[in-house]
Amino acid sequence: MAVTTSWNLIFTKPLNKTITITTTPPCSLSLSWRLSLPSTFTLSSPRTNSRINANSFVVMAMMNARPTILVAEKLGYAGLQLLKKVANVDCSYNLSPEELCTKISLCDALIVRSGTKVTREVFESSGGRLKVVGRAGVGIDNVDISAATEHGCLVVNAPTANTIAAAEHGIALLAAMSRNIAQANASLKAGKWQRNKYVGVSLVGKTLAVMGFGKVGSEVARRAKGLGMHVIAHDPYSPADRAHAIGVELVTFDEALLSADFISLHMPLTPATSKMFNDDAFSKMKKGVRIVNVARGGVIDEEALIRALDSGIVAQAALDVFTEEPPPNDSKVVQHESLTVTPHLGASTTEAQEGVAIEVAEAVVGALKGELAATAVNAPMVLAEVLSALAPFVALTEKLGRLAVQLVATGGSGVKSVKLTYASARSPDDLDTRLLRATVTKGLIEPISSVFVNLVNADFIAKQRGLKITEELFQLDGSPENPLEFIQVHIANVESKFASAIADSGDIIVEGRVKDGKPHLTKVGSFAVDVSLEGSLILCRQVDQPGIIGKVGSILAEANVNVSFMSVGRTAPGKQAVMTIGVDEDPSGETLKKIGGIPAIEEFVLLKL
Repeated sequence: MAVTTSWNLIFTKPLNKTITITTTPPCSLSLSWRLSLPSTFTLSSPRTNSRINANSFVVMAMMNARPTILVAEKLGYAGLQLLKKVANVDCSYNLSPEELCTKISLCDALIVRSGTKVTREVFESSGGRLKVVGRAGVGIDNVDISAATEHGCLVVNAPTANTIAAAEHGIALLAAMSRNIAQANASLKAGKWQRNKYVGVSLVGKTLAVMGFGKVGSEVARRAKGLGMHVIAHDPYSPADRAHAIGVELVTFDEALLSADFISLHMPLTPATSKMFNDDAFSKMKKGVRIVNVARGGVIDEEALIRALDSGIVAQAALDVFTEEPPPNDSKVVQHESLTVTPHLGASTTEAQEGVAIEVAEAVVGALKGELAATAVNAPMVLAEVLSALAPFVALTEKLGRLAVQLVATGGSGVKSVKLTYASARSPDDLDTRLLRATVTKGLIEPISSVFVNLVNADFIAKQRGLKITEELFQLDGSPENPLEFIQVHIANVESKFASAIADSGDIIVEGRVKDGKPHLTKVGSFAVDVSLEGSLILCRQVDQPGIIGKVGSILAEANVNVSFMSVGRTAPGKQAVMTIGVDEDPSGETLKKIGGIPAIEEFVLLKL
């Protein structure tokens, strides 16, 4: 983590001389400036010498301590206090795209709501420093997820805290629309008494189609059932038994349009759902249908909605979200008399705002600490209970990946094919291995490249490098209480710098288990071993004879290298054996040469974890 100290230097006229800044003690400098401002000067420190055009800039001194979090939109007090306990918090609202790109290179995390666009340019401008983007809410269509993934930046949201608030707002709009509440209120305040004009329709006995049966949609359905409505739903990804549990029937998209008296929208905005409710969709609806949207504005073609209202296909609509926010003052959608509108208030309750602030703050802080986020959008989505069960195996899989790739001989075509074998008493449906696959990938790639790999970009980088990873489950008898018995990493079609790591199949194989909560190496090639995966390892293939352990130990002791553990696996007495030695310090090349000079040692390799 890094602490940031800043000096704001502002020049009111162009400079004609060189400016020198020296920091004591020495530290690295980052620069932020407005690109439109002219002038030239030079900054230098014991480590930095840069030339930049500007007349207003910020010099940031970075030292190892607290990270910096940029909060670009208003966040609840409780969330801000949580952030301030662990980080320097910069609350800068209403930033232009250029200002955001300027600031982001100085930040480790960014928190936004729906109004800030986190584009590819933002991630590129971060220079790799931005580690996590927190979206204070559910929808993430304002964040370029692909760019975030490519740059190894985790994106987290707050999917649960505002669920009830959004559902309640959907029901409020449903009732207000059906009884003309907003129009009657405006009429009465204008001095009119128009009881006959604002006769409404009842909800009881009517059919409500919930389009999108996720968290908010299902809560709307529960409340609508309480109002005496018949509820159907469309969601291609929702299991039927989940809907049936609350008395809701799942139907096709067209069936929902044909049957509904009221339609409530709760789907995300994706390429597939963009303008899903268009002229064609409206033409299939029951005449006089009423529509509520508290999801995303872009799912409705607003021009088509106006045509449907004017033709009478749609009797009324109530919108909390719009294609463009805020909409123009002359927007036909806002001005249409049959439309009830609110300014994106779905999550705007005191309780929801505080809940969202806390939820996103906890996710961001956890991500900065390297913890696994259950609300991650662009990393393996793993349930909290699964995260807890797999946590001991995360370190194991990464270290197995690191060991395996270091065993590959240089000069070949490289690692292209990897197979992961999981031994478990659980069925395939009860064993979620996505997280483990990502951590193995991290272990395989980082030691042989300059690329930083994390859980976010692991699959992307593997694909980019032409690395094919397959998985298989070796099902065991016994209790499924323990998720995994052992894990193997196989690398095919390569030569090894340690020939004993190649099994009879021709693959490099390393196997590991979790023992007492710690990762252990239990097999190399065809040789059984048992060593804790910590520090560095020396693997030696030897002729199985007395005295070898003592000779190797003496050489390491003479070099002041501490041995933390030692294990020997052999094929048979007096035949070949593999000795695995854990060391706290890396031995020098001369020390390794002495080990290799022992007559009974046939080959050896140093592996760093």
